[in-house]
Amino acid sequence: MCLLHLPAKNGGINIKFNQFKMMFLAQLKLTLREKQAWFWGIFFPVILMVIFMVIFSENSDEEFKTEVALVDPSPNPASEMMISQISELPVFEVKSGNPVTRDKAEEWVKDQEVDAAIILPESAEASSVFLVVNKENEQGAAAQAVSGILDKFVQQANLLAAGASPKYDLQYESITSGTNELDYTDFLLTGMIALSIAQGGMFGMVDLVEMRRKGLIKRLRMTPANMGIFGLSDMVMRLLFSIVQIILLSLIGVLVFGANLYINPFTLIIVFLIGALSFNALGYFFSSFSKTTEAYMGVANICSFLMMFLSGVFFPIETMPEWIQPISAVLPLTYFADGLRESMVYETGIATASLWAGIAVMVIWGAVTFLLGSVLYKRKAIAADR
Repeated sequence: MCLLHLPAKNGGINIKFNQFKMMFLAQLKLTLREKQAWFWGIFFPVILMVIFMVIFSENSDEEFKTEVALVDPSPNPASEMMISQISELPVFEVKSGNPVTRDKAEEWVKDQEVDAAIILPESAEASSVFLVVNKENEQGAAAQAVSGILDKFVQQANLLAAGASPKYDLQYESITSGTNELDYTDFLLTGMIALSIAQGGMFGMVDLVEMRRKGLIKRLRMTPANMGIFGLSDMVMRLLFSIVQIILLSLIGVLVFGANLYINPFTLIIVFLIGALSFNALGYFFSSFSKTTEAYMGVANICSFLMMFLSGVFFPIETMPEWIQPISAVLPLTYFADGLRESMVYETGIATASLWAGIAVMVIWGAVTFLLGSVLYKRKAIAADR
């Protein structure tokens, strides 16, 4: 290996830089020759992102609409007025366009052909409006939405029947903490980019395990090479793959899925470099104690799986159960995904306290795992296993 030709007596910054340069070039050549590295580092993240984007972003930006059945057991002027008002609500689509019998409506609910059946008062003197929903979908979003809308509709009908007019009304308005609106496609795209780069870092160091198994690490330790610089050079080499990933995934997100990106370049560079290096350090740490590639992949898979669903990649953390949110708050992927959203959608400037708090968490994860990995690589007990 070319590292064996390093001069043994040269010290200081020059020798460390020369070591870094030679290690970096050697690992880059080894990686470029490995076809599997191209697939797992470049093409697999693209395939993964496209699959998740197709599944989760489909119809996400469309206006909510639910299909219901109407039952009018005793037609009268009051029930006709209610049918007319319900039919005019834009969120309701009345199946068949006209009232049907209760048996027919319940059959549609059981077969899940409609989200709910609205049973109007059974007579002109009755005052109860029934809502029939499928038991299996009782807690679903559509059933909950129909229930809430119908409840408000009944309250307004009561006020009108009593001859009173509403004194207060609710005006809804949303504002964004950034300079641009964020829709779900943008949210999902930035989350998937963060996940792909994180997985590239955590899974990308598997070749170090193979090098150790073949005894190459042991030979390297017999040279003046610094194991910390060796790990750092591999991390920087992986950074090149991450740059290709973020460019490729962003282009696919914008051109194929219509995502909107408003990039703050300076903030993005800071977040990307810190995040990518932190996850590369995590992969370096995994490789330091894994004796086989199977063990390495097992540890990386567990960490990747947990962070995938606990770090707000697919859904905002605020929608998760409260007892899970503290776990999300310590995971590096949470802050990497948030940082990418801040820099790629919101155009958030670098002078933001929350952004730097997230960067600090990623730096801590990266520094601690890199130092632990370097220490473990130097241990004689591990060297003896190679």
